[in-house]
Amino acid sequence: MNAPSTGLPSPTPASRESLRGKSGRNGRSLANLLSEEFENKIRQGLLREGDRLPTESELVRSYDVSRTVVREAISKLQAAGLVETRHGIGTFVQAVREGAGLTLNARELSESVDVLAVLELRISLETEAAGLAAQRRSDAHLQAMQQALRAFERNAAGGGDTIAPDLAFHLGIAQATGNPYFESILAHFGAQLIPRTRITSIQSPGRDPDYLHRVNREHEEIFNAIERQDADSARAAMRIHLTNSRERLRLAQKRSAPAA
Repeated sequence: MNAPSTGLPSPTPASRESLRGKSGRNGRSLANLLSEEFENKIRQGLLREGDRLPTESELVRSYDVSRTVVREAISKLQAAGLVETRHGIGTFVQAVREGAGLTLNARELSESVDVLAVLELRISLETEAAGLAAQRRSDAHLQAMQQALRAFERNAAGGGDTIAPDLAFHLGIAQATGNPYFESILAHFGAQLIPRTRITSIQSPGRDPDYLHRVNREHEEIFNAIERQDADSARAAMRIHLTNSRERLRLAQKRSAPAA
């Protein structure tokens, strides 16, 4: 693996104007264009496995965009499995896997629209729940969440059920808020909260173990922030996790729509 580096020099003012010009002409968001720019650099080998992307602040300055744009672009790259963010260290390029990614059949393509709607609700609800959990959690809450994380990792490695521990982890966060309504709303949806229960092509761990690894890494980032009682980081980690889930599903829709 290459030594970590930021790979490429900062963009020129002309390239920044080009990014904004493309956005204005075709209506595509700056976040989409920024993520596509880095995706192209990764696929062309200009950024290689192990290279570290510029920091969020560096990207804001270099491309003259907001932090929101940068975070959304990074989330899209994470969802595509092209980069991995390590807390307190940085965002690193991962090996490109040709043909990797979720695909949906015709029934799942229709079903995924409803799953996206639920994910939008969860982003609003669970982001705040994570922040409250960080402020109010007890040692017992942490133990329950950690057990769910371990069960997820163990079952993923052994080809077992990852739905139950996934749900248990999110319910554990809701319980840690001390507000029974958070848990009540999540419990109402039950296992249907987890996209893998609705999209059968991603239920099998053997189909894409890297997908489950990324999901649990995101869970661990949320847990670590809650454990150290960092409410802002817990909210950010939960938002990233659920936004990535949404982007993974959108990518699957995009790949599958022509075939359907």
